Amino acid sequence: MIFSAPNSFSSPSLGSLQRESEFAMDGLGLEPKQINAETIPEDVEYLKAQIAKLSREQTRVQDLLSSLGFALRSFSNLNQFLELTPLMSARVADAEGGALLLFREDGQISLEKIYCGDGGQAPFIQWAFEQVQAPASYDVNLDVFTQTIATLDDRIQGHLVAVTRIFSTPILVKNKERGRIYVFSSDPQYAWDITRRKLVQLVADQTAVAIANNDLTSKLRQKEKQDRELEIASEIQSHLLPRECPQIRGLAIAAECRNAYRVGGDYYDFIPTNYDRIRRQDDPKLVECVPWSIVIGDVMGKGVPASLIMTMTRGMLRAEVLNHYSPAQILGHLNRVMYPDLDNSHRFVTLFYSEYDPVTRTLSFCNAAHHPPLMWRAESQAIEKLDTDGMLIGLDLDSQYEEAQVVLEPGDIVLYYTDGFTDAVNAHGDRFDEDNLRAVFQSACASCKNPNEIVQELFTRVEQFTYPNIRNGDDMTLVVVQVQSDAADLEKCHE
Repeated sequence: MIFSAPNSFSSPSLGSLQRESEFAMDGLGLEPKQINAETIPEDVEYLKAQIAKLSREQTRVQDLLSSLGFALRSFSNLNQFLELTPLMSARVADAEGGALLLFREDGQISLEKIYCGDGGQAPFIQWAFEQVQAPASYDVNLDVFTQTIATLDDRIQGHLVAVTRIFSTPILVKNKERGRIYVFSSDPQYAWDITRRKLVQLVADQTAVAIANNDLTSKLRQKEKQDRELEIASEIQSHLLPRECPQIRGLAIAAECRNAYRVGGDYYDFIPTNYDRIRRQDDPKLVECVPWSIVIGDVMGKGVPASLIMTMTRGMLRAEVLNHYSPAQILGHLNRVMYPDLDNSHRFVTLFYSEYDPVTRTLSFCNAAHHPPLMWRAESQAIEKLDTDGMLIGLDLDSQYEEAQVVLEPGDIVLYYTDGFTDAVNAHGDRFDEDNLRAVFQSACASCKNPNEIVQELFTRVEQFTYPNIRNGDDMTLVVVQVQSDAADLEKCHE
């Protein structure tokens, strides 16, 4: 803008006025006009008109970008927003048309939208852009795809020959090119200057935000779907585990399983060895005298894969128990049946299988590399391990298993547990190892009145040890069995 000089200053020379006018108009991107002293008033009016024109153009561009920002906030559907992108790009860059190409993860180059204004060459221009669309391929070579993108502009321009010129701006999402915005014009005087580049880049940046938001929304919906499926899986798994401990003559039982995730690979079960006898007996006292299997196991790993194998283990083991084999035979058969599936999934199962006979108070057991249960003798207050030789289920097709027996006396307590207890880690990296578990179990047996209190005491002590780590690092399962039978109970079973 040119100001009049105060009277106290000398008037500018014609040469200096000419240079100032050229400088001002060049800064505004206008064509400088030769002036002289006689035409200064006309030149001032001309300059004012040009500035007003630029102001109107700036307002128009701001309105367009504001509309695009409103669409970004308002549209929940990405496709609705992408339909505006070529139109807005063409308008802010004063081009005849615009186009939007997106690069998909499967290697496809897709023409999302094209705007060609009122020109009669619209079909030809659209045809040129369609020629570069790559077919979808999930085995796309990334190097080849990168080279394809690098030559994209040249290929499109090659189809258009020299009739129409194209100019592109990349759409970057997290520094990865997800597409390009094109503007094109057949005007030979059309200039792809820095101002137009920046304006189209603004459109490209808002398009990138819309794509990123859509990606986040898709991931959120997928996570919500997975959460719903996990919730269902967790509910199903909780129903597969015993809802309550069985009434077995002479035993008090408590059990609890806490998964590190919504579903887990820990398994415990109580299986009657004679379903027919349970179904036919009307006297519940006699039903309590049926021998029961008490089982605890752990699938290698956590989460959904482990829970699926746990479910398979439960079904196959229950079928084996019905055949009335010995504990060693049951684990041997189970290993042979499960070996192919476990070998393919590269997973294994540890399992401790035991059978309790209420008539003789005999616990027969067999171990497939599970943590041996701890048995607390009430008379001596000593702790013993219940263990036999045996390999992991699914490790070797021809694994052999040994079995053993022990007679339980009134007051004796047996603790079945999984490695989630001994592997629990505190803030200093120390493990709640077997020595700590034995000490806590010893104390609980002497001070607690029943198995439920023992279970809660063990969980409490582990939580105190791992504090402030609230979440378990692994699944934790406890089964506590206490012998309470006396001569009168045995007599009822003999009857």
